[in-house]
Amino acid sequence: MSKVPQTDAEYRASTLYAKRHSVAHLLAHAVLEKFPDAKLGVGPPTRDGFYYDFALPRPLTPEDLAGLQERVRALIRDGVRFERHELTTDEAVTRFADQPLKLELIRDIVAGGVDDNGEPIEGPVELSVYESGDFEDLCRGPHIEDSSAIHPDAVALLRVSGAYWRGDEKRQQLQRIYGTVMDSPKELRHYLWQLEEAKKRDHRVIGEALDLFAFSPAVGKGLPLWLPNGTIVRDELETWAREVERAHGYQRIVTPHITKSDLYYISGHLPYYADDLYSPIDIDGEEYYLKPMNCPHHHMVYKARPRSYRELPLRLAEYGTVYRYERSGQLFGMMRVRGFSQNDAHIYCTREQAIDEFLAVMRLHALYYDKLGIEDYHMVLALRDPKNTEKYHGDELMWQEAERITRDAMEQSGIPYIEDIGGAAHYGPKVDFVLTSVTGREFAASTNQVDLYMPEQFGLTFTNRHGEAEQAVVLHRAPLGSHERFVAFLIEHFAGAFPVWLAPVQVRVVPISDRQADGAAAVWRRLVDAGIRAELDDSDNTMQAKIRRAEQQKVPYVAVIGDRELENDSVSVRARGRRNLGSRPVPELIEKLGRLIADRAMTLDLDPAG
Repeated sequence: MSKVPQTDAEYRASTLYAKRHSVAHLLAHAVLEKFPDAKLGVGPPTRDGFYYDFALPRPLTPEDLAGLQERVRALIRDGVRFERHELTTDEAVTRFADQPLKLELIRDIVAGGVDDNGEPIEGPVELSVYESGDFEDLCRGPHIEDSSAIHPDAVALLRVSGAYWRGDEKRQQLQRIYGTVMDSPKELRHYLWQLEEAKKRDHRVIGEALDLFAFSPAVGKGLPLWLPNGTIVRDELETWAREVERAHGYQRIVTPHITKSDLYYISGHLPYYADDLYSPIDIDGEEYYLKPMNCPHHHMVYKARPRSYRELPLRLAEYGTVYRYERSGQLFGMMRVRGFSQNDAHIYCTREQAIDEFLAVMRLHALYYDKLGIEDYHMVLALRDPKNTEKYHGDELMWQEAERITRDAMEQSGIPYIEDIGGAAHYGPKVDFVLTSVTGREFAASTNQVDLYMPEQFGLTFTNRHGEAEQAVVLHRAPLGSHERFVAFLIEHFAGAFPVWLAPVQVRVVPISDRQADGAAAVWRRLVDAGIRAELDDSDNTMQAKIRRAEQQKVPYVAVIGDRELENDSVSVRARGRRNLGSRPVPELIEKLGRLIADRAMTLDLDPAG
């Protein structure tokens, strides 16, 4: 499990942030040397590096980028110092008279409300520049004192893309150069490896190559079609979750895909979140919506009859399909879609039970992630913005109690977490689990909440041990999030090479020649009858071509059958990655594969230690 990650505030205060900000200025310096008429936009640090926007006389080429990188590294070797100077408005206008984009920023800074990167700010308005050698830029900082703090070989310019000035598609289009700075050349090499690996692991490319899912213009944007192979992965995850939830006391329910609008007025999603819902449907003169979330439906299941404290905690689970509007530009493969199925559940409990139940939810997350070999994950505690409380429902005492329960459970879990001020839901604080793949990409996998607001809105009560009506606490949880997003994460994390229990095809049976075709078919049938997902490759291709095809399709095992194997009722087993596991009797193979699958093992070793 990872250490507690840096918060945004901690990152902005770090030396690495200052290094990246400083190198962004050196990049602008290098660009002005090469293109004296270039117009400068903004150049802020980002979580992974920095970028700078330019208006240039021509499109940049890969050769330009390589030359600019070398010039930036040369400036670093020269030992450039960064010095801050405050300016009056007139001084700033004079210094940047030939930079219209900077002049626009100066006007806005003076008018109040933005910084030199065009971002909203709080506090006093100030105009300042940083000088670095022969270059100066409008900037609040921070920067390092001099470039000797940066290793030149830990700097890289990565790519060029288009960007509208200040993010407005009606404004001028600029060229944005992305770069990064690391603390050492070794860290940079690892980061560049992660970037290349991320391209290879793109879930959209692998998903198509392995026939996992598809999108059809005739069906609509953001509405995935699960193909047979992808459906196997989806079903295996759901089967596993059902088993785990059954063992943890959850009960399965099913709720409709559409609902009268009244339900969302009670929950508060209407009218405040109407933009996330699809247009209402008129049915018999009443307004219905496609279901955007399962919570209100589960609350109505709870209310289907009176509840007693003896029934609590009541854990209701559903793989519920929901529909939310996403703008076309925000859709991204299976990561951002318009229709998806959630591994959702709601726990109804007493206040005394809430901390233990929420702690159990967090440990359930860890159980799933640890079993899948996901080692790097953390939580994000999203809280109210104390300066913008009007967007939240409920009173102060409710929020304080919900936060107390949430924090107590998070502290006891031992799972690292950071805080996100302003990220809370409209009715309570929430906890997001964030997974980090081997490529360094972060994925928000699930959202979990302690909810004291909806019980009041929906009248979710129970009869306590004194015979009195008492309000329940609701816990929202979805450890595997949506099938779509979680499978996309697993595709990229495993590069399509799923553990054997998740693999669409677990064994490919390959006869060496036509002479063994009937015997290979008999072995294939024995594997299938034993519940193993096996395929028979009796094509006209050579054995080597068949093995190569299985490797390309990420099949965990290839069972090769020749004359000797037929005589001995055995197969020659090759594991994915071209590892030869030797000859195995067919009954032994079936028994050992069955054990690995039943254990949902991560290894392909048929004889795992222990």
